[in-house]
Amino acid sequence: MTKRLIIVSLIFACILAGCGKQSAKEPEQKKFTIAFGVGTYEEQFRKGILPILKKEGYDVKIKTFSQNDQIDPAMIKGDVDASVFQSRAYMNSINNKMKGHMIVNNDVPTAPQSLWSEKHSSLKELKDGQTIAVPNDPVNQERAFRIFEKEGWVKIDKDAGTVNFNQNSVKPGKYNLKFKELHPAQILRSLDDVDYGVVNGNYIADSKRIIADGLLVEKTPQQHKVVLTINEENKDTDWAKALKKAYYSKEFQKWYEKQDKYKGFIVPKEWK
Repeated sequence: MTKRLIIVSLIFACILAGCGKQSAKEPEQKKFTIAFGVGTYEEQFRKGILPILKKEGYDVKIKTFSQNDQIDPAMIKGDVDASVFQSRAYMNSINNKMKGHMIVNNDVPTAPQSLWSEKHSSLKELKDGQTIAVPNDPVNQERAFRIFEKEGWVKIDKDAGTVNFNQNSVKPGKYNLKFKELHPAQILRSLDDVDYGVVNGNYIADSKRIIADGLLVEKTPQQHKVVLTINEENKDTDWAKALKKAYYSKEFQKWYEKQDKYKGFIVPKEWK
């Protein structure tokens, strides 16, 4: 009888110990680190999403990178758990280049590219020989040239890629234009040096301009819309599900729609 009692006691103690370990792990699910570049997407998260997550007990660390190209290596290395800055196309290109396993967790309000000028007030002033600044990374550059293609300004080879796009795939259309490649963050500040420039939308929003006021605004295809990215191993975590729920929530939508600076952004289809 005594031996049985000892055995039962040991089993009961093991069960309690197991429960204790499970409880110890549980708070880890309430913690994660999310990365951003400087500007719009971080602001949306900090002011619109973070309050929702805090009410649900999440302890979120926000890490801001001065250069966007620093974020994916940190994701792949595991230094950050999630990020908001890149498109599906860009994410796939980095996965291929760095053997990463990043996936899309959810869509976020996306800032489309737009065309701006400090020298010209309309597109009627466009003519041969003028210079247009375009992003220097292949993915965003392809987006810019697709805008020109729709206007008939250039012709793009049928086999032109997205993640390996370059100007060798571009031929003159209605106009014989020059294109100056610049870092996306520099284009808005360099408009005095060129005739026109294609600017990524987050930089427009951060400059107190309105995207809808651009001379041309991109109709952003799905592959170029900004997404919240996580590593595949985290797809079933509670925090990943909480992020998706928060971005698609009525609470965030109501906050977002009160912000005039985001006019012209493309919102998640889940809001409609």
